[in-house]
Amino acid sequence: MSVRSSSVALGRLSMVAVAVAAVSPVAVLAQTTEAAPERIQVTGSRILREGAIAPSPVTVISGRDLVETGAMNIGEVLKELPSLAATYTLANAGRSIGTAGLSLLDLRGMGASRTLVLVDGRRHVSSSAGSASVDTNSIPTAWLDSVEIITGGASAVYGADAVTGVVNFRLKKDIQGFDLVLSKGFAEDNPYENHKALLSFGTDFAGGRGNFAVAAEFSGQDGMNATDRRKTRTAYMSVANPLDGDYRDSNGVFIHDGIPDKITVANAGWYDSSTAGNFFLNGDWYIFNQDGSVRLQDLGTTYGNIEHCSNCEFLNLREYQDLQPGFNRQNLNMKANFDLTDSINLFAEGKYVRSKGSSEGQPSFFEYGSAIQIKRDNAFLDESTAALMDANNLQTLRIHRFQKDAGRRFEQNTRTTSRFVVGAQGELTADWGFEAYVTHGETKLEQINYNNLMRTNFAQSVDAIVDASGNIVCRDVVARANGCVPTSLFGDNAINQGARDWFNTTSYSHSTIRQQVANASVNNSAIFELPAGNVGFSAGVEYRNEESESVPDRFAATGATFLNSLQYMRGEFDVKEAFTEISIPLLADIPLVQDLTFDAAVRYADYSTIGDATSWKTGLDWNINGEFRIRATYSEALRAPNIGELFGPQNQTFFRVTDPCATTERQSQIRVNNCAAIGIAPDLQLNNPAATVEGLNGGNPDLLAEKSNSYTVGFVFQPEAIRGFSLTVDYWSIEIDDAIAAISAQNILNRCVDSASGPNMQFCNLVQRNPETKSLQLITSVVQNVASQTASGVDFEFGYDFDALNGRFNTKLIGTWLESRKTYSFQDFPSEFIENAGVAGDATWQANLSVNYRYDAWTAGVKTRYIDAVSLYTSQSLALNPDPSDIMSYGSYFVTDIRIGYDFTSGVKLAVGMDNVFNRDLPGVSTGTTAETGLYNNIGRFYYTSLSYAF
Repeated sequence: MSVRSSSVALGRLSMVAVAVAAVSPVAVLAQTTEAAPERIQVTGSRILREGAIAPSPVTVISGRDLVETGAMNIGEVLKELPSLAATYTLANAGRSIGTAGLSLLDLRGMGASRTLVLVDGRRHVSSSAGSASVDTNSIPTAWLDSVEIITGGASAVYGADAVTGVVNFRLKKDIQGFDLVLSKGFAEDNPYENHKALLSFGTDFAGGRGNFAVAAEFSGQDGMNATDRRKTRTAYMSVANPLDGDYRDSNGVFIHDGIPDKITVANAGWYDSSTAGNFFLNGDWYIFNQDGSVRLQDLGTTYGNIEHCSNCEFLNLREYQDLQPGFNRQNLNMKANFDLTDSINLFAEGKYVRSKGSSEGQPSFFEYGSAIQIKRDNAFLDESTAALMDANNLQTLRIHRFQKDAGRRFEQNTRTTSRFVVGAQGELTADWGFEAYVTHGETKLEQINYNNLMRTNFAQSVDAIVDASGNIVCRDVVARANGCVPTSLFGDNAINQGARDWFNTTSYSHSTIRQQVANASVNNSAIFELPAGNVGFSAGVEYRNEESESVPDRFAATGATFLNSLQYMRGEFDVKEAFTEISIPLLADIPLVQDLTFDAAVRYADYSTIGDATSWKTGLDWNINGEFRIRATYSEALRAPNIGELFGPQNQTFFRVTDPCATTERQSQIRVNNCAAIGIAPDLQLNNPAATVEGLNGGNPDLLAEKSNSYTVGFVFQPEAIRGFSLTVDYWSIEIDDAIAAISAQNILNRCVDSASGPNMQFCNLVQRNPETKSLQLITSVVQNVASQTASGVDFEFGYDFDALNGRFNTKLIGTWLESRKTYSFQDFPSEFIENAGVAGDATWQANLSVNYRYDAWTAGVKTRYIDAVSLYTSQSLALNPDPSDIMSYGSYFVTDIRIGYDFTSGVKLAVGMDNVFNRDLPGVSTGTTAETGLYNNIGRFYYTSLSYAF
């Protein structure tokens, strides 16, 4: 999406999370020796196990704690967990075309495409064309029982895409009675508000052999602009510091003085564009008055050779930035299950979800190479402008204009998701269990782009003349006959409605995603017995077909409009898989070993696109004495390239880059020499060196699968002496090789001129520059298996439930220490990486503390979320430039939420809550709308009320 950028530096509800591997002491004490142990299936394994003993670290969040909140949806709550990054939230999803309204999950910040999202252990159709990413808005919250998050590769159990982990949404099986939940909330200092309504009804039939349920959900929120909040209303700009004394020594190397190169200034912005229209002439900038006359532009204080000014006539981009999108959702669900026999249960599910998200962005704009050409005989030309042109012997002027009066570009995305599941599960014999099912899912996206400027019509409209009858008309005779309406561009609000109707159009695009899955598996938790216990086994087969098609607006696809020129894309693949898993007890009932179990799983897949692929996993679970358990896993997982990565066409895009050949960026002699070699002399000043540049990006049919190696080592401690106490600590490490990635535009530019042997033409050939000005014109990038990522850290959970103050307390601390998260743009150069740990979006420490209390019919809860202080610059970038800005970091961040409720004997429950109790502001001058700042609250203090009724 083409946008003008303000170059400012980067600028959870009470939840009870427990480790599934930790058996509740209370539950253990409640068991009797006569009771047969219940066998259940846990996330991370298909083998039915006694108790909740998981082979992998699993964090469980109760569905109630996710739903009873002021947040708009469960995705907004989950993204506050330390293990999940805020890559795509309601606040920041609108930064790309076609993504407004999405809420995607991204474990460890290593990419949403590498997190596998399941519903009841089954795959779900994607919500984003060309990808496998699932929008959490499509998950039915009315029946949500719990959410389970497993760390590390799980492809051997669940298939491709689980290279960083799995998020499994478990739904309640048997729904009884009627439930109604109504919620309404509003912000304190801005117009943001949201609402939710849940309705559910379930009942048994056939004498209790079957259960049938239906549910409906409705939710929505109003949009909010940055100017609606005091904190985000002021325009800030990172500008060149007049006191900066950096210089280049005799060897051409920059010497830094410790004074920030840039400072952040309020009431500042770009002066090289204007909503009124402006132009550059003879060293001065001129701007148009409301009446169309021209005068010198007030530049206030300017900064260096980049077009920034403060206390001046500048372009305020904050007016065009939304903090929250308009959004609404309707979700209809049906499910039923029936005991065909005492050992076979049939089940069916169906749902229809419709969500609508909107994103209002910047209007069309023209500057520099795209500046609007105005001729001397233009009918709207004021005498003052005409005189200025005559005095300088000019027949044309090139106008820069940010066209607020043409209407902000507005995108509306409507997604409809339907999904059906039919299957059977139960017991084949006393020992053998089975499950078989088929699913069909389809997502349709209707994308409407309003106020999409047609370039030719616009050029015709602004080229106005006076005809022989003295009327102002469009110069082009054919256009005039077709209804062209002339317009002035001189001054604010100069464009008339007729002209807007002539050159603006509404563009319609649509996408369809389909998924079919057939799966059958068997399991036996005691296939045979060893001295240490029973051997568990499971095996199965799966067939999956994925299709995706994107049909852009035909006219917009020609490049004739301001909207990106997106091309038609269609692709599909299928995969046949076979998998097996085994759990072997090695030792039991000896000193220091109550039981020691080895787990292994392997999956073979045959893809129609990449061929054969195998993934596997091993685990060791050592229960020392019933109080202390040690566990470890190692896995090799894979991610097959998705449809967009394989079949995506070369689409027009726009890259935000800094030209490495700009004077301020040539901080080594190598760059100086290489920039000169490609025609940029050392003394050449480039126009707009930090700019949005047109680009092309697309898929690659020759891609291979990504490979992931991951391991976890940890322990669970539940002392019998302290009932209700649990502690889990797990170290995890993930490494992804052959990672599918497009070489970033900035990387292409840097590698072109950073080679000691001269310009690297492999990358320079991907860059087009203006032959005269040498400014950037086009950058081309395609996805390749060239990158690598690594991440490691420690997850910890502390829980203590106890009786006090005549009531019951439930406490939980869940956190993550991020040891490292490295990205390698080129895996063949392991010494060249970026360390993201401790940088914005990847805080070293994150934690959630929740304390809940129940006394009789009263409930109360408080939750505090902590994000450690972060740097805005990586250590690698600081090694090159240690003093880039006056804002180098964001401080530590605490947000506290509270809730209090009362359960009436009639079945009515009333609760009130306040999120962000202390009205914690956003850090720095950020808006909370980027992937790096989406973790921070941009709504402010928020109040909500919830009313529910059940019988």
